[in-house]
Amino acid sequence: MRQEKILICDDEEGILIYLKKLLQTQGYQVETFNGGAALLRRLKEGDPSDADLLLQDVRMPDMDGITVLKEVKALRPSLPIVIMTAFGTIDAAVEAIKMGAYDYVTKPFPKEKILSVLKNALEKEQLLQENRALKSELEKPILQESIIFRSAAFQEIYDLTLQVAASEANILVLGESGTGKELIAGAIHYNSLRRDRRFLSINCAALTDTLLESQLFGHVRGAFTGAVAAQKGLLEEADGGTLFMDEIGDMTLPIQAKLLRVIQERDFIPVGSTRPKSADIRFVAATNKNLEQEVQEGRFREDLFYRLNVINIPLPPLRERKDDVEPLALHFLKKYSLKMKKQVTTLAPEALQLLYGYDWPGNIRELENVMERAVILARTQTVTAKELPIWRKQPQKVEAPRGEAQFVSLENVEKEAIERTLSGTGYHKSRSAEILGISRKTLDRKIVEYRITIPS
Repeated sequence: MRQEKILICDDEEGILIYLKKLLQTQGYQVETFNGGAALLRRLKEGDPSDADLLLQDVRMPDMDGITVLKEVKALRPSLPIVIMTAFGTIDAAVEAIKMGAYDYVTKPFPKEKILSVLKNALEKEQLLQENRALKSELEKPILQESIIFRSAAFQEIYDLTLQVAASEANILVLGESGTGKELIAGAIHYNSLRRDRRFLSINCAALTDTLLESQLFGHVRGAFTGAVAAQKGLLEEADGGTLFMDEIGDMTLPIQAKLLRVIQERDFIPVGSTRPKSADIRFVAATNKNLEQEVQEGRFREDLFYRLNVINIPLPPLRERKDDVEPLALHFLKKYSLKMKKQVTTLAPEALQLLYGYDWPGNIRELENVMERAVILARTQTVTAKELPIWRKQPQKVEAPRGEAQFVSLENVEKEAIERTLSGTGYHKSRSAEILGISRKTLDRKIVEYRITIPS
């Protein structure tokens, strides 16, 4: 573990000796200076990162302490500084605090006092460093490694995403369900100039008109029955950032008209209010519908379509980017192995053959579900064809998995799959039914039919 280094600057030799010995017994590295000039020379010539805190007297014969403080702050703005002062120079210490010093201690000080102040200063600076590192990490653009692909088809999509992200244009992401539209929307935001502001999303198909309007525009108190308090909408929360609107093709015409005003006028009115609020938002919309056909059939406003469709990004289905199946499958294996604390790391050749041969109507979302189930059922670190539920759905050109499953009854295979899935989910019936691709009612019936024991 790295030792923290404290620099001490004081013209009293006795103070330097005492503090050096005290701090070294506490595990700190210590470097002492008998004047401001020597300290500044060290900061200019030495490693700028090789110091964690400065303990400095406010009065020194060669340089005024306040002058030294200004110079140190210019050289090392983030270096925490604790001032030592006598009772007669407290005003100078207070001035130093105003200029950025962390705290001051008055001489003579008890060792508990000085150690407590130094410890608090170092902990605060460590917390600030962690916050700066976290902010820097959050501000990093989403890189290629964050979006899993190998195919040339998706490389073109990724390059287009990065190219349009730098603009302020609204984007329409097109593609079947489960192709990763929200992931692309996130990549657009975090590679844009708005990346330090909020990225929010809403599924337009999941809410009724009333709820969708309230979620988007917010409402004032008393706007409708149950509105006991005012609530900000996503348009207000996303101001300055990006709003991703999934399944935009399912939005009704009245809400479309209100959204069009927001895009055109850059303002909106909360439900129940008469006062408009500004809205500087970049919109990224997505749909699995053919919006041009929806426009022709009168279900989607043409003017809204053109406002959203400044640039469109068409995402290919997984069946058209088969080169991405293996890296995606391995990614999900790793994800769920970590989640379930299992060591499932590889795919058997016959399992990979099944994955490549399947058409993936549910796209990446279906692949993720299949791999989660495989991790639950896997008994070794390798996923075999038996752990994949897709082999019974395969076209004839792909062979069913060879092995034990061919020589036992279908009932036994089904019973084993149910038992292992229940065990893997901790006997959570709803989650097990979802993984098995059956209803909860069907699962309950199978449990009775196969006489499967559920632990109490």
